[in-house]
Amino acid sequence: MTLKKISDIMNTGQEVVGMKKLIPVVVVLVLIILVVAIGFGGQIINRYTYSQERADLKEYFKIEDDSLLPIIWQDAITEDTLRFEQDSCYMEAGMADRYFGVEFYYDSAKDALLYTTATEVIRTTLGSNEYTGKEGVVTEKSALTLPRTEDGLIYINLDYLKMYANFSYEVIEQPKRVQIYTQWEERKVADLKEDTSVRYQGGIKSPILEDVVAGQVLVILEEMETWTKVKTNTGIIGYVEKKLLSDSRLEALTPVNSLSLPEFEPTLKDYRISMGWHMIGGLAGNQTLTEMLANTKGMNTISPTWFSIQDNAGNFSSFADKNYVKTAHDNGIEVWALIDDFNPNIDLLTVLSNSESRANLINNLIATSLEYDLDGINIDFENVSEDASTHFIQFLRELSIPCREYDIVLSVDNYVPREHTSHYNRQQQGVYADYVVIMGYDEHWNGSSEAGSVSSIDFTEDGILQTLKEVPAEKVINGIPFYTRIWTTEESGVSSEAVGMLLAESWVANQGLTPVWNEETCQNYAEYEADGKLYQVWLEDEASIEVKLNVMNQHQIAGVAMWKLGFEKPSVWEVINAYVEAAN
Repeated sequence: MTLKKISDIMNTGQEVVGMKKLIPVVVVLVLIILVVAIGFGGQIINRYTYSQERADLKEYFKIEDDSLLPIIWQDAITEDTLRFEQDSCYMEAGMADRYFGVEFYYDSAKDALLYTTATEVIRTTLGSNEYTGKEGVVTEKSALTLPRTEDGLIYINLDYLKMYANFSYEVIEQPKRVQIYTQWEERKVADLKEDTSVRYQGGIKSPILEDVVAGQVLVILEEMETWTKVKTNTGIIGYVEKKLLSDSRLEALTPVNSLSLPEFEPTLKDYRISMGWHMIGGLAGNQTLTEMLANTKGMNTISPTWFSIQDNAGNFSSFADKNYVKTAHDNGIEVWALIDDFNPNIDLLTVLSNSESRANLINNLIATSLEYDLDGINIDFENVSEDASTHFIQFLRELSIPCREYDIVLSVDNYVPREHTSHYNRQQQGVYADYVVIMGYDEHWNGSSEAGSVSSIDFTEDGILQTLKEVPAEKVINGIPFYTRIWTTEESGVSSEAVGMLLAESWVANQGLTPVWNEETCQNYAEYEADGKLYQVWLEDEASIEVKLNVMNQHQIAGVAMWKLGFEKPSVWEVINAYVEAAN
């Protein structure tokens, strides 16, 4: 064997040994590459694999108590719940008003719930399965209401509520929830092309809310680039892939319109109201009617201050006089007698919150109206407290029924709207009363900290505009003052005296003053100083009244009321008559 061959054999052996040493390294490298590849591939696979995680529907609907069912109202999940007892759904009374506009009144003395329609008051005792309607007719219906809960709330059976509102509802299982519809406009829907899942959010990794099958119709709530927000027929709201939807179209639900309650139809006049308040201090005051009517022109309604609540049982004093009514009617003038709550010995909350005293007051008002052939009743309750507000509205609801039956006009006097009088609930007054009257004066009153106009033009218009936010224009009457105040400002404070138009003008003339028109208030203004005192007056006259009437005409409200007859100048009636005739 030659040396070369020996050398080749040795080199070959070394190569083999080297390769043997290299193989483990290569294997390790290959394994690492495989692991990395598998890991990377797994990430890719995982990234594009649809998650099978399922959402907890109780958590989704925020169900913490199985007896409290979440509400799906139209196409939105609300924060509200219904009670589920006795295999029935019950809604809290206040919630019923928010959802359906169904206003119940709770009679605490009788532990009963009242619902007032245009023709009757329906009453059910809490926990009872009976309700009493007109003329005491008793009707049985299972589980109308629940006894009050520990938190003092009252719950009403949804089936009972359907007697007073058009709506549909469905209880959906697992978990229990309730779908409610009160509106049935067209909505966008689409068909599902293949089986898929509705997910909590738009993305394949988002938890599944519900599995849906091909052919199912889904409501389209919001369309995005690749995902669409939808609602299923079980009230689930989530997302599906946009590519899986087809045949997008508008679809209308079948409306529920089986309810047929009588409407609260108002007794409105086909002419512009021009009402004068006639202050009657006693029976002898009725004898001044002819005097009050002597110079009037364009006045078609008079409101004598005849009635005043005298006790907490709802009894009232009366200065009503049949000859007064006959004289008014002979002059083509309707009589809307006023009732007030000015007696300091009464508690209006007690009068209005007690069903017996409320009924006594209403029955006597109607009986007196019929006895004296009155055309209307003017409610002038100026001491309604916040805690009496719901009872005040219930009083108007109940009074409106016989007024409507006997064609008696029901009008209600109100302060110029301010936050502290919002509890008078003018919106509800506008439903049940025929006319809502603004007492558009006392911008500055006896006791004001500064002198000022009784009724500036901005004050007048603001009162009208604020009222029109809650009451239809055809029901709004604006009251204007026939008086003004003569103000005295001195170091010790501010005082004033209310006077009629003629007396105010005499005062100005006696002081040798010449009134100047004030654009800010739209009134003639005069002032002078003497002995360290400042005397001021913002006059009400033909000019100021005409500006107010022009604003009222612009807003097309129902008419004007004047406080009070006897304080006006005869010439002001020409302006009022022109306003009344402008509507003809």
